Amino acid sequence: MNSSRTLVSVLAALLFLPVASQAQNLPDAQLWLTTGDRSALFALQPAPVQFAEPALSGPAAQLPAIVVNDMQQYQPIEGFGFALTGGSAQLLMRMTPAKRTALLKEIFSAEGKGIGASYLRVTIGASDMNDHVFSYDDLPAGQTDPNLDKFSLGPDHADVIPVLKEIVAINPHIKILGSPWSAPTWMKTNGEVKGGHLKPEYYDAYAHYFVKYIQGMKAEGITIHAITVQNEPLNPWNTPSMAVFAPEEATFIARHLGPAFEKAGIKTEIQLYDHNPDAPNYALSILGDPEAGKYVAGTAYHLYGGESRTLTEIHNAYPNKNLYLTEQMVAERPDSKSIGIAEPVSRVLIGATRNWSRNVLLWNLAADPKAEPHTDDGGCGTCYGAVTLDGDTVTYNVAYYALAHFSKFIPAGSVRVGSSEADQLPNAAFLTPAGKVVLVVANTGNFPSTFHVMYHGKSLTATMVPGTVATYVW
Repeated sequence: MNSSRTLVSVLAALLFLPVASQAQNLPDAQLWLTTGDRSALFALQPAPVQFAEPALSGPAAQLPAIVVNDMQQYQPIEGFGFALTGGSAQLLMRMTPAKRTALLKEIFSAEGKGIGASYLRVTIGASDMNDHVFSYDDLPAGQTDPNLDKFSLGPDHADVIPVLKEIVAINPHIKILGSPWSAPTWMKTNGEVKGGHLKPEYYDAYAHYFVKYIQGMKAEGITIHAITVQNEPLNPWNTPSMAVFAPEEATFIARHLGPAFEKAGIKTEIQLYDHNPDAPNYALSILGDPEAGKYVAGTAYHLYGGESRTLTEIHNAYPNKNLYLTEQMVAERPDSKSIGIAEPVSRVLIGATRNWSRNVLLWNLAADPKAEPHTDDGGCGTCYGAVTLDGDTVTYNVAYYALAHFSKFIPAGSVRVGSSEADQLPNAAFLTPAGKVVLVVANTGNFPSTFHVMYHGKSLTATMVPGTVATYVW
């Protein structure tokens, strides 16, 4: 690495202080760095950077400043993680046991080189990242099962359940969100796996379907912390998929799902919507419905359409309800020579958390080198996963590194704190239960940027080249 590249790491400016005073009660900050040219990939920099008493004058005083204020506190953080699709689990189960365990520890433990993912999304039945479509109550055409006598988690016993058990053994406190892509076809208006709506006469049966799923997973030692009613309810084009309009979801929650959970003594959270913020009235209409709203923990969002600032609008309208970022694909080809990390870190992870989201879940955990498995006629052919698995060979992709900059250092129970905005230096700061401060900064500009980080009257000065993401921990 040449001298100009060394500048990328960080220039710690110990500004105008005598050496003796520099050593007194000034925190050392660890720095973890990812650069767009892959010269550093979530790499701990060898020398910590030290805050110094600020004596900012002349040109130094004109630099941008990110002021971290841990007395200004926002939402608690519940975790960062990925979606364990059926396809991801299938690929993991094809690994040799020792290699699989080692990889899962890297992802779900914060010890050693682990990145500490602490929130996981699973699919209730198949998603478009399965090699075939199934529900837990599939029947021959023309048959129905309103009492769910034939309900079975059997399809998940080959891959999803064993992988989940291994993850829970590594991180017993992990939070798991379950999301369905479709109800069983016999419950739907079109009788197909793709599109259609839930028939009103099967609202009770479908509510009981969720109950049986949660109870069945609990019997396997897997606690489902939360569910969403429908993945992307305004997208009927995936295979599988199902359309659920806001009045339908409100009725289903208020008169069927919420009461069914109460009757069964289920404490699993209900998160509504689970789609893009370009349709804010979907969530607002349900949150404003007193019958449905009382059962809802908050609203789940993706970021394929609309802006993250809409989450703040929802928060301002209903500050007692939570916000969640339950899906966003952050992907590029695994053979890419560069790594486009700054933009997705800025838009997704920083954008969501600065707008009240309590978690960030990236789509999806794993795929093979061809972005498979996925369903035909509506499966995602470009979802490369946080890791690419080719047997036991693991390639780490942009989503892995993007999440690591947060998940390793910001456990559940942390809180987002104030950090001032700076041009082309999007950032977010957090205070952990252990009293550590974590600041994540991305340089989304097309030129190097030198700036100050100010904290409790002290400062450090850093320079980041374009496309870089840095995490400071002190």
